[in-house]
Amino acid sequence: MKIVSVINYKGGVGKTALTANLAAELAWHDKRVLMLDLDPQTSLTFSFILPDIWERDFSGAPTLTGTSSPDFTIKAWLESFDGRPPVDLASLIHTPERAQRRLQAKGRLDLISSHLGLINVDLELATSLAGGTLAQVKRNFITLHTRLARGLSSIDQSAYDLVLIDCPPNFNIITKMAIIACDYILVPARPDFLSTLGIDYLIRNVNQLITDFNDFAGMRHGDQVNPIDPKVLGVVFTMIQEYGGQPISAQRQYISRVGQMPGITVFPSYIKRNDTLFAMRPSLVSRSF
Repeated sequence: MKIVSVINYKGGVGKTALTANLAAELAWHDKRVLMLDLDPQTSLTFSFILPDIWERDFSGAPTLTGTSSPDFTIKAWLESFDGRPPVDLASLIHTPERAQRRLQAKGRLDLISSHLGLINVDLELATSLAGGTLAQVKRNFITLHTRLARGLSSIDQSAYDLVLIDCPPNFNIITKMAIIACDYILVPARPDFLSTLGIDYLIRNVNQLITDFNDFAGMRHGDQVNPIDPKVLGVVFTMIQEYGGQPISAQRQYISRVGQMPGITVFPSYIKRNDTLFAMRPSLVSRSF
């Protein structure tokens, strides 16, 4: 089971659309894919689950009877480390019925959904990093940032060929958990100034996180912590406008600029812009499955 984190600092670059469509395409080709939505915007979740159904069956929201609906989201799992009853990550896996029917038994497409309140969880997680000594701080860093890796390792490794993680558009604790848990990193980007501006900075931060983690892991006492070495697969450009069968010249300059960055691969395949599809509301996308 390979794990791929889909990351970009910038929102609106097609990160969620790439994750959803890549997962669906792989499942159509007989792969077993688990999608994990870590973005508080919950767009990947709402692409496969109608918002009203998510509110009723997944969100843990209060009901008219005064009780709460079940919380079957990644938020419940993250909060369970705070002295609450433990939640098994595998128990949060949901199979979107419409998507599975469309696959016609060709593969498997499952989802662990996100929650709109996930942004507050990250602030709460930061309190776990405190410690009285430098050694304690480093131990807390390792313990906190390996939670997702441990959670994913508890899932039956033979059940899936691939896990695709839709990360938040920032470099917070949850994003770092995803990087530490993954084997590969995929960077979607629009070919414009703002979307490509932070790609090299993102790669530098990823490399620094790997260095710090492996340094801290080497000093840890107790449980064995293996070093990490996630590989950057490359940059996938999205929302391409074509003229004459290739990206327009204004976009080609940004694609070329990223391709010249040291150690960064640009995929020759790209995703063309389609305003009709990208403008669809999540509820309509969900119904299409």
